[in-house]
Amino acid sequence: MGVAELAAGALGRVSSSPLLAVGAGFIDLTPVWLKDFAIRRFGSDDKTVLLIGLGAGIVVAALGIGVLGRRRLAWGLIGLAVFGTVGVVAALTRPVAEPVDAVPSTVGALAGMAALTLLTPGARLFPKPTPESRDAAPATATPAGGNATEAEVRGWTDGPGRRPDTTGPEPATAPEPAMEPEQDSEAERVPTPGVEMGRRRVLLTGAGVLGVAVVSGVSGRVLLRRGDVSSVRADVRLPRPADPAPAVPAGAQVRVPGMTPFRTSNADFYRVDTALVLPQVDPRDWTLRIHGMLAHPVELTFDDLLRQPLIERDITLSCVSNQVGGVLAGNARWLGVPLAPLLRRAGVRPGADQILSRSSDGMTLSTPLESVLDGRDALLAVGMNGEPLPVAHGFPARMVVPGLYGYVSATKWVVDLKVTRFAADQAYWTRRGYAERAPVKTFSRIDVPKPFARLTAGPITVAGTAWAQHRGIDAVEWQVDDGPWRPARLAPVPGIDTWRQWVAEWDALPGSHTLRVRATDKTGTTQPEHRSPPVPDGATGWHSVVVTVT
Repeated sequence: MGVAELAAGALGRVSSSPLLAVGAGFIDLTPVWLKDFAIRRFGSDDKTVLLIGLGAGIVVAALGIGVLGRRRLAWGLIGLAVFGTVGVVAALTRPVAEPVDAVPSTVGALAGMAALTLLTPGARLFPKPTPESRDAAPATATPAGGNATEAEVRGWTDGPGRRPDTTGPEPATAPEPAMEPEQDSEAERVPTPGVEMGRRRVLLTGAGVLGVAVVSGVSGRVLLRRGDVSSVRADVRLPRPADPAPAVPAGAQVRVPGMTPFRTSNADFYRVDTALVLPQVDPRDWTLRIHGMLAHPVELTFDDLLRQPLIERDITLSCVSNQVGGVLAGNARWLGVPLAPLLRRAGVRPGADQILSRSSDGMTLSTPLESVLDGRDALLAVGMNGEPLPVAHGFPARMVVPGLYGYVSATKWVVDLKVTRFAADQAYWTRRGYAERAPVKTFSRIDVPKPFARLTAGPITVAGTAWAQHRGIDAVEWQVDDGPWRPARLAPVPGIDTWRQWVAEWDALPGSHTLRVRATDKTGTTQPEHRSPPVPDGATGWHSVVVTVT
């Protein structure tokens, strides 16, 4: 594995790393229910957990191959060949694969075979003790209690202390004295010089192989970091927007301890994607190809994008994997180029109904064309909360389309937009059972008090967040136990594309209580009570928390 990482680093191909290629393949094969469980259980740490699991699996596989190789070298070599083949297949089946991506896994497998061939003969110098060998050793060392002396063991006597008769009868003489047991025991414990040297050589060889593995692996990681674009990002200077965002009204943030901030910081903004390592895209080399059912295909550089009139908007994004009451949503101020004028200048042909977007790592998302051309602020974003996009959130450019779940709108590290038809092209998540069109469902949650909080009887503040991007929130109601629904006060917002905070006062009585919330959007549609899972187009249901009042 260390040599394979070094080869991947030398090639400058992160996707060719066997560990990352197999991990990406595992993600592709993961059932939707397991993917949702991982996101729900581990959040943004899901990829770290996967890599740790893969590392543990590699260790177990390596131990197994070592055991096979010790029994029969050919078996171990076959195991390594299979191991390498898995890496090659995983690397070559990535969406952005090139033939050279087979090299790291191949080189790694060959290095493993060489190491196994080198170490296996020496491993046999360390035999596994058996019951027979443990019983035999003391019999040789100690003559007491009927055990044989060294002379008997070596066949020198027919009995204690006598050499075999080879010349006929001997004269009656005194028997030769038996060897001292202590001397015999010491003699038997003296190691054979050749075996001892062989064992020392094996240990030194093993240490050398381990050193090569560690140095190669670390060097490979260092080489792969050559493409890090953090310093390039720091040098980017974004133009001022031609159309700044409306001011956030006073009172948009409900001032209650524990309340969600109205604007989510870049560091706290949720991240859900399939990238085991963040794509490093240099804006100096970045291009965006816009093609497909267009009269005039377009290709833009990053500088071309920055020369366009930029607009700035506050927009809330939410993930389709968000469960009822979940936190996979965030509100940020985005800076970018409106998508609709770009497409109209390119001349969309009749019959097109989809934009199939592709990221630099090969991920594809599908966006309804009508949602980009209907007047909403669909953006090719280059800035987030006053700075260039963070690498984790799509630097140098990404899509942002208000009113749609991220899996059908929010392509990060975007490099390709194909205007096409749903009947002709399917995106990554659509092939896995998610809906082609997925407008955000009206959603609300209780942020304060927290679940299972212990409260003091008397006035209690209940507050939370609701969203229905591109429709807007019209009302929020809350309920205690099975009592009547009560209206909450709504905070002001800069527009219909952001979430909206709400607050209410509760005169709490002692006991265990269940608080519930529901929201109504500006079309008059109220959240349904029935809970449904995220698949295929987003979860539904009323959020509730249980608290104890004393």
